[in-house]
Parts: sequence; C-alpha cells; structure tokens
Amino acid sequence: MHNLVIIGGGPAGLTAGLYAGRAMLEPILLERLSPGGQVLTTNWVENYPGFPGGVGGFDLMDRMKSQAEEFGLKIISTEVKSIVKESGYFSLQTDSQEFKAKAVILAMGASPKKLHIPGEELLTGKGVSYCATCDGFFYRDQEVAVIGGGDTAIEEALFLTRFCSKVHVIHRRDRLRAIRVLQERAFKEPKIEFIWNTIPLKILGNDQVQGLLLRDLKSQREQELKVQGVFVFIGYAPNSAMVKDLVELDQMGFVITDADMRTSQEGMFAAGDIRAKSLRQISTAVGDGAIAANSALRYLEGY
Repeated sequence: MHNLVIIGGGPAGLTAGLYAGRAMLEPILLERLSPGGQVLTTNWVENYPGFPGGVGGFDLMDRMKSQAEEFGLKIISTEVKSIVKESGYFSLQTDSQEFKAKAVILAMGASPKKLHIPGEELLTGKGVSYCATCDGFFYRDQEVAVIGGGDTAIEEALFLTRFCSKVHVIHRRDRLRAIRVLQERAFKEPKIEFIWNTIPLKILGNDQVQGLLLRDLKSQREQELKVQGVFVFIGYAPNSAMVKDLVELDQMGFVITDADMRTSQEGMFAAGDIRAKSLRQISTAVGDGAIAANSALRYLEGY
C-alpha cells in the first residue's frame, strides 16, 4: 500500500512528487511516456521565472525530474488503465501490475485537439502533426500550414520559420488570440502569411499531405492551398476519461477542484492542465502540484 500515487509526469506531477518527497510520503509517479509532459515538445520557454533569456523545454523538465528524484520520488514507466475506489484506498491497474494508494493526485494533463476533418487521421504522421518542435525539421524549404490563432499556434508558427520557406497561419477569426508580444513577432516575420476568417474542410493527399481544402467564412468560397505539412494547434482536451465516473468534471471534461486541489472524491486531488482553471501554463501547473501535494499530506495526516 502506497501513501500517494501521482499519475502523470509533467510539471504538475513532478512538482507534486518533489513536495511529497520532501514531506517523506515516499510517493511514486506513474508516467506512460517520458517525464516532462507537453513541455518536452516546446522548443524554448520564455515565461518561466528564474530563466532570463529562456530555457529549453527538455532542459527545464530534466531539471525538474532530477530535483524531484533527489527528494525520493520514484518514477515508474507504465500506463494506468483504470482507477477504482475501494474501501479506504484506490486501486490503480496498469498495463503490468496493480498499485494501491491511500491518496492519488491526477496530473495526466491534456492532449491536442483534432480537427476531425477528412484526411486528418489518414495522414497523421504523413504530413499532419501536432508538434512543430518534433517534426518541423522534416519540412526544410517547404510550405506548411498552421491551424489556430492562440499562443501555441503562433509560437509554433514562428519556430517553423527556421526551416520552412513559407508558413500559412489559418485562423477562423479576423484577429489572433495570442498574446501581444507573439503577435508582433509573427506580423514582422516575412515567412508567415495569415489567412483570416477561414477554416480547413479537408486535408488533401493519399500517402502524404499535398494540400488543404479551405473555406472562407465570409464569402463561403472554397479554395485549395498547396502545402506539404499541416500543423494543428486548436487547443487541448483533458485526459480525464479514466476518472469521469470518479470525480466531477466541467462541460469540457476538465476536473473540478477547490482552491486546495481537492476533487469531489475524497483522497483524490488534481493538478495542472487536467484541472478546470483559467490559465494553463508551466508556472500554474507547478503551483497546482505544490498545493496538491500539501493537501494530500494533510489528508493522509487526518486534517
């Protein structure tokens, strides 16, 4: 029986592990991929305090992982398949074994939303991508499209200009949602071209992306845009399906917590991007993780 099991190894999970380790709870963290979460796909982080000039996403998460392990966090590479609330504990079934825990912190984060248009599923990995940092290099001197208008879309579009000859940013509105500093950089970048008030209808190609079928929302006119890659950044969906019958979720599927990261299920806490909140950033995930670990400690000690 474990005192505390943390599910997810992003900034929230690793911070929770660090604080729980310092509290001598002997926590374990279960992560199906490499610890680091979505930050591993971020080339450069400029808005995390303490790193003037920025820091690489991989480097930042590697430091978090090492620091948490220094305080006793045990990280196990496995995927949690199900969670069941038993009498006085939680039973977590993974792809290899069962873990029993008195308390659980949910830090599974969120996954990129998909367009759900023809050609997307067929061509994922064949020109359709959700990570410019991962795949941008493969489009050297080629034209690509970025779908979206938020911070992530513009950050990734700017990153793609390192490799691509042209980056078409396709946005359904006539203005961006990204913060002003990113907008200014994008507007000054000669390789970025904006296509406003437009949505993608279909990704064209059989074995490889050859283009996009687009619709202008004002004129309703359809046109084809020839590109070799399509990068989709239209937001994230919470990885909460596994706990939908255990905790209260909002209409979007995010886990509802109080200010102390407590969910509607006693002994279960949530932190990071999986949680219903107004801002999803590395800094807010770190804060969530610290609070969740402290709340788990108080729960285990009977407060």
